[in-house]
Amino acid sequence: MNFDPLRRVAMGQTGLSVSPLCFGLAPLGDMPDTYGYSVSIARAHETVRAIFDSPVNFIDTSRNYGMGRSEQRIGEVIAERGGIPEGFVISSKLDRDMDTLKFDGARARRSLEESLKALNVDRIQLLHLHDPEHAASLEEVSSPNGALKELFRMKEEGLVQAVGLAAGRVDIMMPMMKDWDFDAIITHNRFTLANRNAEEMMDYAVSRGMAVLNAAPYAGGVLAKGSAAHKRYVYQEASAAMLEPIARIEAVCTKYDIPPGAAALQFSMRDPRVASTVIGISKAERIAETITWAQHPIPQAAWDELMALPFETSDPEATRVYKPT
Repeated sequence: MNFDPLRRVAMGQTGLSVSPLCFGLAPLGDMPDTYGYSVSIARAHETVRAIFDSPVNFIDTSRNYGMGRSEQRIGEVIAERGGIPEGFVISSKLDRDMDTLKFDGARARRSLEESLKALNVDRIQLLHLHDPEHAASLEEVSSPNGALKELFRMKEEGLVQAVGLAAGRVDIMMPMMKDWDFDAIITHNRFTLANRNAEEMMDYAVSRGMAVLNAAPYAGGVLAKGSAAHKRYVYQEASAAMLEPIARIEAVCTKYDIPPGAAALQFSMRDPRVASTVIGISKAERIAETITWAQHPIPQAAWDELMALPFETSDPEATRVYKPT
């Protein structure tokens, strides 16, 4: 793949220009229930510093990743450096109250205020409504006094440049996308070599001029780390049956001497609907590895075999027990 890490992509109609790679920094919030490992403060700081020094100009986080630790650790490096690098884009998210699950306009406003303080910034370039399906009431989220209305008010006030929707379930996202003029959407785990659950939604987003950010192309890490070593799929313990599709992908990659992570990453990056692909990282050395995988040569014969493999279209997280830690 002829990937230039210095290339910038116009993200829909937002006026933002981002690299085709975005580093997702949820793991920096130290979330062992989700990722299966812990991340120290020192390691998190080192990773953020390395990203700021890299050719990638785009990171994604959220108010509730690690109960605020992800934003806090990013913000500590921003304070250390006296601000974000010029041209850098931060994507973050409004979150419900994690104790009461309330997600009205007042809670959305507090979420933004908490993010601005933690990140040590006075505005956020891209801000999403996050995980409304986990709120106490979807009706409250969408009501005249709800979080969605407040999100768009923040854009009007200039506190954010662009607004997006970052939920999980497609059946939750689609009605909101039809009713609200988002600038961008994030889908995760639902457009991978193993699963295409989000494909119809991606088509609809593009038809509406919404930028598509595709997150978690490694299906929660297994396509990067290998099914023999990482027996997890979309953030949950995986049975042998759940890992069978991954094994088929790995067999093709072995045949052509391709790192499965490279194939999984390029599957997303080569799709014209995807403005940027969000890769979760928790170590500084993953930056160079990710860029190398994005540039790894993959012959057409390998793509032909990979694209001929069966894939799921059901929700891959239907059985996941959600834990924000």
